[in-house]
Amino acid sequence: MYKKFAVSFSLLIVLTLLFSACTPPPVTTQAPPAVTEAPPTTTEAPPAATEEAPPLPEPGVENHLVLATTTSTADSGLLDYLLPGFEEEFGVTVDVIAVGSGQALKLGEDGNADVLLVHSPAKEKEFMEAGHGVRREDVMYNDFVILGPEEDPAGIKVMTSAADAFTKIAETESTFISRGDESGTHSKELSIWKAAGIEPEGDWYVSSGMGMGEVLTMAEEQQAYTLSDRATYLSRTKEGIDLVILVEGDPALFNPYGVIAVNPEKNPNIQAELANQFIDWIISVPVQEKIGQFGVEDYGQILFYPNSTLWKEANP
Repeated sequence: MYKKFAVSFSLLIVLTLLFSACTPPPVTTQAPPAVTEAPPTTTEAPPAATEEAPPLPEPGVENHLVLATTTSTADSGLLDYLLPGFEEEFGVTVDVIAVGSGQALKLGEDGNADVLLVHSPAKEKEFMEAGHGVRREDVMYNDFVILGPEEDPAGIKVMTSAADAFTKIAETESTFISRGDESGTHSKELSIWKAAGIEPEGDWYVSSGMGMGEVLTMAEEQQAYTLSDRATYLSRTKEGIDLVILVEGDPALFNPYGVIAVNPEKNPNIQAELANQFIDWIISVPVQEKIGQFGVEDYGQILFYPNSTLWKEANP
């Protein structure tokens, strides 16, 4: 079973600095339609942590692949569904670091991951242009949805434009919980505020710095609005979440995912060959078909749509 490492942003920064200060020893062994263009609150303080967070895995461990990825692929259950097949076929363990896309890309830039699975197209492009990655492939897509309490105090339910909905939330100063963590979801949220011509600020706007699962919990407790990828939201409905989808279907809410092999020059122990094997595997038609089946039995709909070049060639 793959290993998942959940870390806070501050801990992530500290640990990343530690990794950059050390030179690893050398290793001698090696539904929405398809889119073609990226178009009650508790007052008690949480209990003190009794255990330290696990250390980040380090590239170069034999028969281990370090995958830095967005929280949505972990929180939705997709990784639990997919990765055992890869581990069995290739005889490896996948060490997963589930953080925001921006943090995942930073791990790749610093040479602290072998391969990335993220959903932040503009940042992915910058990453590749800067030479931090050597290969990028489309993998899948889904969409973002604007969630809120069923009572909908801002009155956005009849809207079809995400920017108009955000404008109404701001005008009514209805509580909005933001990821605030440089994730792909946060980047998408900021682009919507920009399209609305609004700089969100004030007591109504809460920048949490947390992952999608935690943000959904906060929004539930405060009966607030938030932006979520559809897959993570649907996975949380099995836990009885009361938030409902209020706005969906705007092309601006399109959410593509890409996989990137980190440049092996970043760290002499990066598992470049294994990273490429992972990419070949996840974009293959059989795995793409499996991605397209994920969630259908439980939710009656596809959570992630296959989108690799191989898949599109086989399904014109």
